This record gives sequence, C-alpha cells and structure tokens, in this order.
Amino acid sequence: MPFATVGNTRLFYRLEGRADRPVLVLSHSIGTDLGLWAPQVEDLLPHFQILRYDTRGHGASDAPEGDYTIDQLGNDLLGLVDALGISRFAFCGLSMGGAVGQWLARRAPERLTSLILANTSPRFGPRENWQTRIRAVLDGGMEAIVPLAMQRFFCQQALSRNCVYLEGVKSVLLGTNPIGYAGCCAVLRDFDSEAWLSEIRVPTLVIAGDGDISTPWEGHGDVLAREIPGARSVRLPAAHLSNLECPRSFTAALLEFLQAAPEAEDPLKAGLEIRRALLGDAHVDRAIAATNDFTREFQALITRYAWGTIWTRPGLDLRTRRMLVLAMMAALGRWEEFRLHVGAGLAHELEACDLKEVLLQAAIYAGVPAANTGFHIASEEIEKAG
Repeated sequence: MPFATVGNTRLFYRLEGRADRPVLVLSHSIGTDLGLWAPQVEDLLPHFQILRYDTRGHGASDAPEGDYTIDQLGNDLLGLVDALGISRFAFCGLSMGGAVGQWLARRAPERLTSLILANTSPRFGPRENWQTRIRAVLDGGMEAIVPLAMQRFFCQQALSRNCVYLEGVKSVLLGTNPIGYAGCCAVLRDFDSEAWLSEIRVPTLVIAGDGDISTPWEGHGDVLAREIPGARSVRLPAAHLSNLECPRSFTAALLEFLQAAPEAEDPLKAGLEIRRALLGDAHVDRAIAATNDFTREFQALITRYAWGTIWTRPGLDLRTRRMLVLAMMAALGRWEEFRLHVGAGLAHELEACDLKEVLLQAAIYAGVPAANTGFHIASEEIEKAG
C-alpha cells in the first residue's frame, strides 16, 4: 500500500502517471478523501504525473488526537513530496486543500510552479461555528453533521436529481474519523491568510462556485482574486464541491490555466509530434517525403493549426477527437480520411466497439448508405489489424 511516514504521521497517497510529466498535486476538502478527484484524473493523466493524498485525519491516513494546525498540514505535504523525490510541482487544493495551497505559496514558493485555489477562502467563517461542529462530531459522531455538510457540498438541484457522486461523498464523510475531522476543523477555525495574500508571487487561479454557501465568491473568492497579485478567476454554476458538480468545466479551467503557452510559441513542433502519435511515423514520413515547393505551405498549415492548435487542446481526449473525426468523415463521405483514422485509431486508442458506436450514430444522423460504407471499410481495417 502506498504510505509515507512524515514525522509521526502516516499518510496514504496515490502517485499516477508518467515520471517524465510535470507533477500536479491534488488536495481535497475537509470531510472527503483523495477520491474527490476521481472525475479529473483521467483527463489530467495525459498531461501530468498526479499525486493525490489523504490529509491527516482523513481516509487511510493517520488521525492523531488534538487540534491540527495549518503548519502541520503544509509540512505533511512537503514531507510527502520530499519522500517521493518531487522537487517542484503545481498544486490544486479545494477548500481545506486551498488553505494548504495558500500556506505553501507563502512558506515554500520555490516548490510551486502554479497554484489553483478552488472553493476556498482566506478565512473560513466564525470561530464559534467550527467549535460547534467540533463538539457535534466528538459527541455524536459523523452522523451529527452529515445533513449540514451535504447541503453545503452540493447545490439543491444536484441533491434533488441525486447527482451520481452523492452517495460516494456521503459514504466517505460517514467513514471519516471524528477525531481527525475535528482536528481539521481546528485548522479552518484558526486559518487567516488575508494579511499576507499580497505577498504571494506564484501564478494563481481562483475557482469559485456561484452556489457555494461555505466559501461564496463575495468575501472569499473575490478576496483571493483581488489580493493575490495577477490572480485569475473562474466562477462555475456549482456549490462547494465544484469539481464534482461541474467536472468537465473544472478540469477545462485547470488545464487551460496550467497549460497556457506563450503567445509567441509556434505550435508546429507540437503539431508534428501529435500527428506522428495519431497517424504513425510511416504515414507522416511519406507525407513529408512527398512534400514539394507547391505543397509545403499547405503541409505546414495543417500541421500547425489542425494538429498543433486543435488536436492539442486539452478539452477533449484524443479518443473522443478521433471518434468525432470518424463520424464527420463518414457523414461527408471522406472515405480516404475515414480509412486513415480507422487504421491509425485501431493501432492506438480505438477498439472495434468504438467504431461500431460511431457508425450506428452515423446511420441515424448521416444515413444508412454512409454507415454501410463505413462498416465495410472498418471491417477491412479490423481484419487487417488482426
């Protein structure tokens, strides 16, 4: 099991992805665990090595007795990345995780490449509210605060439509150690960063939920965005767990911020790389060998803009983009391009079942004759692929 002992506290973590990718650390809210980030992981892994961990008092990490401090939570994270040999990383923290992120940006800015502060605050509400919550969980267990927490985690619409993540979040909350939860309540009770936000020099994105009653934009997110020099902000139609209520929009905002490239950077190199990855070296080498003075500008155009600008956008994964291309090529009768993407797709990220679904969709919206031709070509390419 992936555990690391930091000081006298054992932390549970997951490190996923290729070691040659930049590292992104994801830090969860109070009352959840590293599973909070499950909707983001698949879309982030092609771009980052991802480190998720259970904050002390949560999940499979130790839950020492007593009040915790933001210094402890911040040093826990620094001890974890040190144990894993990670020198620099981007950091995304939601709620309590955002408090850790603010601490890191002040105490260890040299370790951070970028900072995302989601549904968080420089101050987390009146001290007496946290004292009440501490007494409630220590006296009555986690059941005592579940109704309140769920109403803050999710907006009423998500609760009424039984959002797919509701039961999982509720289960994790109920399974949280009351001692650990109370310890982290003390962190949020005592946290106050407003006096030094202007000292933060790490590139920062603030994400807020318009339906978040725990850390609303006014008085919380807007303070972070205003006081942190150069901070950007994004507001989503969500409550406190905005990454669950708007998972695609949250991930898109995160990727757009983390992958913002200098305007002067030419996408030709990236386009050539992804063109080779998607179509294969043999095809690209043939296309390059056949290029002459008459076609050179055209080849550069499609490499720079089609491959280097559109195919590299992080909003859709490559499998989805490939399937969209196949559906459009079938609808337009561009069978040479269709065959090319079928063969290349089968050699990389597509399976026969993917082709079947695309062509059944095409049969309804582009016509049976188009789908019939598509099935014929796909069958030939599947047989060729063996």
